[in-house]
Amino acid sequence: MKPIPRVRVIDLETTGSSPPAHAVCEIGWQDVVLQEDGLWAIGGEGGSALVDPGRSIPPVTMAVHHIMDEDVKGAPFWQEIAPTILRPEGGALALAAHRASFEQRFCTPKLSGGAKWICTWKCALRLWPDSPGFSNQVLRYWRMPEGLDRSKGLPVHRAFPDAYVTAHHLRDQLNAAGLEQLLAWSNEPGLLPRVPYGPDRGAYWRKLSDETLRRFTSDRNEDVRFSARREIERRDGTSLPREDEPKQGELL
Repeated sequence: MKPIPRVRVIDLETTGSSPPAHAVCEIGWQDVVLQEDGLWAIGGEGGSALVDPGRSIPPVTMAVHHIMDEDVKGAPFWQEIAPTILRPEGGALALAAHRASFEQRFCTPKLSGGAKWICTWKCALRLWPDSPGFSNQVLRYWRMPEGLDRSKGLPVHRAFPDAYVTAHHLRDQLNAAGLEQLLAWSNEPGLLPRVPYGPDRGAYWRKLSDETLRRFTSDRNEDVRFSARREIERRDGTSLPREDEPKQGELL
């Protein structure tokens, strides 16, 4: 069968955020397909499937997605259903998710066939830095993507509606920057356009003093460190050593 030039968007609803203590209780998907005219478009109907997490769903997560124990009774287990969705017939050029690091905790390379991943959150930081926020839903209402059916994108925090909304962001990102660029951005930390917390919250990096900026290079948050370092590089016209490389003069 001829490979299908598509990226499959994935969204998971789970019992919590930390496998193996937590597990998947629903998966949704929506394809974005490369057309003959060279543009990317929403492809097919997408879908969702309930998954038996093999444990009770805590009330705190029921309150988010409203999936209850009785809903998933008799559903397939994750190890059974995941490969059929993550590795579709005809293949996929990559998988994608908004804040893909979360989905990747559960969609392991063994289940996905070692698929490449696009993080639409990281790509949104690059392409739409002036957005007031970068959650799936803030981007939805700030951008108002063309062709997004409001009813199909509801309710939020369910696997298919969220995947459907993310797919519209991905379509526009692919048409703006291309597949390889999105993959490259997704393999780096998030390039935050503004300071996310603290006394300088909301300030663009370019507005900070050199002293303040350098303090952020030792922040606990990887995305903050990366973003501060990139602004320093822009100002200096040089590249700082990568965090996993020893600085000159340090003992190995």
